[in-house]
Amino acid sequence: MTRFRFSLSWLMLPLLASLSFLAIGEPLDGAAQALHLIGYIGADYPATVAGGQVIDAGEYQEQLEFLDVLQGLIVALPAQAGRAELEQGVSNLRQAIAQRQPGEEVAGAARKLGARLAELYQVVQSPVLTPDPERGAPLYAQHCSVCHGDTGLGDGPAGIGLEPAPANLRDAARLDRLSLYDLYNTLGLGIEGTDMPAFADQLDERQRWDLAAYIAGFTTAPAQSQTRFAMNELAGRTPAEIAATGGDVAAFRALRAHPVVEQRGPQQLIGYTRSTLERSLQAYREGDREQAYDLSVGAYLEGFELVESALDNLDAAQRKTTERALMAYRQALQDGASVAQAAQALERAKVELDKSAALLADGAMDDSLSFFASLLILLREGLEAILVLAAILAFLRNTGQQQAVRSVHIGWGLALLAGVATWAVAAYLIDISGAQRELLEGATALFASVVLLWVGVWMHDRRHAAAWQDYIKSSLVGGGGRFGFAVLAFFSVYRELFEVILFYETLWLQAGPAGHGAVLAGAAAALVLLIGLAWVILRGSRKLPLATFFGVNAVLLCVLSVVFAGHGVAALQEAGVLGTRPVAFFEFDWLGIHADAWSLSAQGLALVGIALLYGRSLLGERRRMVEQA
Repeated sequence: MTRFRFSLSWLMLPLLASLSFLAIGEPLDGAAQALHLIGYIGADYPATVAGGQVIDAGEYQEQLEFLDVLQGLIVALPAQAGRAELEQGVSNLRQAIAQRQPGEEVAGAARKLGARLAELYQVVQSPVLTPDPERGAPLYAQHCSVCHGDTGLGDGPAGIGLEPAPANLRDAARLDRLSLYDLYNTLGLGIEGTDMPAFADQLDERQRWDLAAYIAGFTTAPAQSQTRFAMNELAGRTPAEIAATGGDVAAFRALRAHPVVEQRGPQQLIGYTRSTLERSLQAYREGDREQAYDLSVGAYLEGFELVESALDNLDAAQRKTTERALMAYRQALQDGASVAQAAQALERAKVELDKSAALLADGAMDDSLSFFASLLILLREGLEAILVLAAILAFLRNTGQQQAVRSVHIGWGLALLAGVATWAVAAYLIDISGAQRELLEGATALFASVVLLWVGVWMHDRRHAAAWQDYIKSSLVGGGGRFGFAVLAFFSVYRELFEVILFYETLWLQAGPAGHGAVLAGAAAALVLLIGLAWVILRGSRKLPLATFFGVNAVLLCVLSVVFAGHGVAALQEAGVLGTRPVAFFEFDWLGIHADAWSLSAQGLALVGIALLYGRSLLGERRRMVEQA
């Protein structure tokens, strides 16, 4: 963003000169433009008068002229009974400014006029997706900081010498008179006649809301209040309005900068998915393919994905079918399919969503289903981590490397702490968005896949006693080797724990208060089973010959490497980073096998990597045997 200046003085001449565009623009464009101008009357007028006296004659005169532009915008709107009311509102506003009435009174009248305009012409002033200031931060750094500075003080290098100077986005008094929608609207419309451009073509709707929330955070301090506001209030009202009604201003400021993702039930989440997908198709019809795709991703991540584990407990096949239908619609948009084809894909997805909604309509699960669902979640996710840890620990104990054993314990211990911290941060400090969840899961899985492959080949290279003794003498385990084992233990456990936390949050809500005991009992039973499995694996591995033990562990870790590669790509696809390419192939979630070309290709690459590395290992072994002969 080259500029983010809100002074109305620089709006006047360009707007007066460009009124002709309203004749060919959409009516709602004119309504949005009018709202944009009304918002900034309320923000800029108070600084022009004090005690009934004009303190900035130039700005004050431009406020009066600005009302002429606003009157023209209102007259150009489609005729309806309420338009006369809006015209009278502008006249009243003009009279108040001519009489130099107090700034806060004029600002309040402007906000009321804007609210009535939005109501009459059905202008949506709240976002479809909950704004995410974390997504807005890099957008600000890329587009805004060059003029407004890294901290929003208006001291960026490109702003030096500009007239007017870039706005100080930390001016709390002024930001308190602007709503989140005002900030969003300015990002889309820009301010003609200044260096503040319109970003509608560069930033999609969601990005502009994310950036608006980030900018709102410049004048926000952490608030401990339990007060909550609905998203439409956070977007459409200003802190000044909240203060005028005696509301908790500090909480309002904090929440509009860091909106809380609302907790919704299964039917609400599926309804949200349907409505967002319909908006996506509408954007696609209008030619905004990027926005359409972004909405399709958000519909899944902030809607259906949050009921997947609950649906899995009832009908895993239906969950997979619905997920595939949603991904097929998303891929149709990405491939540039015709509107008719995209609409057909959406209808198929909506049919599957309705089936899923019917399954979830009964609400709470019975105790037996809650128990077994809880048991299977922890057993399924914990077994992979147990296999990795048990294999590594048995390997190190069999070879007398107690220091490295300590490193492994440190690694999985830190993973437990990181998992608890992730849950606490997501539950109490910030809301981790669906995309962030999937990106974290995907990146962790792919990294773990690489580490598992490395350790598996490393074990294979040392499966013979002579090779192991050479390694011991070189003391590699005493340094980098121990660190590698700690990293492997950390990521193997953290990845599984991350999924366990997400699944149990959903199961806890689905089971209801009456089923919480069954959920805890299932988790306890799974924990006992996992401890027993770990003991059996560790005890049995001690009896294996060294070469056999190393070989078995190497194969196990390499298989898990392939599994994690499939899981990682699937998570990135759900986040919208990668597209989908369904193929005719069987599916087995536990092994990370999905009927998708990208996922299968990643696992194929892992298999190629295993073949190449093992081939290199075998060639090196043969070379050593020839040299010894």
